[in-house]
Amino acid sequence: MTKTKNSFWEWVKAIGIALLIAIVVRHFLFTNYVVFGESMMPTIQEGNRLIVNKINYDISDPNRFDLIVFKANEEEDYIKRVIGLPGDKIEYRNDKLFINDKKVEEQYLERFREEIQQGSQLTGDFTLKDITKRERVPEGTVFVLGDNRLHSIDSRHIGFVPMENIVGEVNLRYWPMSEFKLIK
Repeated sequence: MTKTKNSFWEWVKAIGIALLIAIVVRHFLFTNYVVFGESMMPTIQEGNRLIVNKINYDISDPNRFDLIVFKANEEEDYIKRVIGLPGDKIEYRNDKLFINDKKVEEQYLERFREEIQQGSQLTGDFTLKDITKRERVPEGTVFVLGDNRLHSIDSRHIGFVPMENIVGEVNLRYWPMSEFKLIK
C-alpha cells in the first residue's frame, strides 16, 4: 500500500513540475499567435498559427525585416515587419524603399508584386516627415509595415511602435502543417 501511495505522489509531482515548466515557458519564453486579417499576405495568411519568441528582444534589439508581434492597443496585437530602426530615415519612391537615402531590396514582396496589376504600386510614395512629422525613427521605437501594403494598418497609420510594446519575434509557422516553416 505504501509503494502505491508513493508512486501516486511521484506522478502528481512529475505532472505538477511539467505544468510549472509549461507555464514558465509559455509566459516568459514563447507564446503562440493566431493570425487574423490579411495585412501580412502573402508571407503570412489569415489563420496561420505562429510561435513568437518573447525573450529575444530582452537580450538584443530588433533587426530590419524581422516579423514582430506587438501591442497595437489594449485589445489587439498586430503582426508586422520591421522596416525602420531608431535613427533611420525612411522613404518610398516609385514603389522602392530607401533607408538613409540608399535603395534597399525587399525580396519578400516579389511574390506579391507579381500578383498586383501592371502599373499599380504596392507601397505608395511617402517620407517619414509626410506621415509622422519626423525626419527619422525616434530612439526606442521601430517603424513597421505589413507586407500587404494595400491592406495594412501599420506605422503609416498608427505611428512608431515603442520597443516596450513588442511582444516578440515570429520564429515559426506551425499551422497549417503544409506550410510549416522557420521564419527568418
